[in-house]
Amino acid sequence: MERRLEGQVAVITGGASGIGAATAEKLVAHGAKVVLGDIQEDRLASFVESLNGQAIGLRCDVTREEDVKGLVDAAITTHGRLDVMFNNAGIVGAIGPMDTTPTDEWKLTLDILLNGVFYGMKHASGHMKRAGRGSIVSMSSTAGVMGGLGPHAYAAAKHAVVGLTKNLAAEACAFGVRVNCLAPGLIATPLAAAATVGDPDGVEQAIPTFAELSPLPGRAGMPEDVANAVLWLASDESGYVNGQTIAIDAGLTTGSKPGDPNFAEYQPILREAGKSGM
Repeated sequence: MERRLEGQVAVITGGASGIGAATAEKLVAHGAKVVLGDIQEDRLASFVESLNGQAIGLRCDVTREEDVKGLVDAAITTHGRLDVMFNNAGIVGAIGPMDTTPTDEWKLTLDILLNGVFYGMKHASGHMKRAGRGSIVSMSSTAGVMGGLGPHAYAAAKHAVVGLTKNLAAEACAFGVRVNCLAPGLIATPLAAAATVGDPDGVEQAIPTFAELSPLPGRAGMPEDVANAVLWLASDESGYVNGQTIAIDAGLTTGSKPGDPNFAEYQPILREAGKSGM
């Protein structure tokens, strides 16, 4: 197998499980060293051990700028470089109608989903600009490119990540740094399983439900689908891609849906006043 990130160094927030862990495994398999941050300290320590010396893990609460900065600094101190920053950490956050959303829940949701991304972008971009290279990838969502696909605070934060991505891409490109984001649909992660079956460890039980909801028959979205996109954006294969939001959603944001009756079978053309046929 060609190792597409040989000798490179990546930082991943929310790296102990789900998409973050799948991405860490993928990047390590392609030759990268990874620095992982998460608030799930026990799970993080166990996962880092499974990566056989290719990773270090640090507690990281992305609402604390010093924690995010610490991840970036650890990459530079330990490995002397930073090539990839994946701003991945997230929660579902505040849920319900806007008029019943508690302000403290609104603020915490944005603090994690938006400010956490800003801190990662801020501290990674400084190092990358000085080095004249690098790829920053951040987690948006289908809820960040369409309305009605997520709670209000979540949607607001994810839309903002798309905007930050475009703006930083416009700034950093002059220094050889590319900035993009991902907009996954429903992905089989502990977070999604908790929302679907009430158990973050129930991913396997939730996969059939995810597959039923997918526009692609029987094909659930998996963490590896997102990890593959991060790998591509981190590698030179995407070297002319900058400022983009890439949907990983089986076509959901195109209007695709399971068994759409509009495309079920041929019918004669419908014309004026209810007439059909030519």
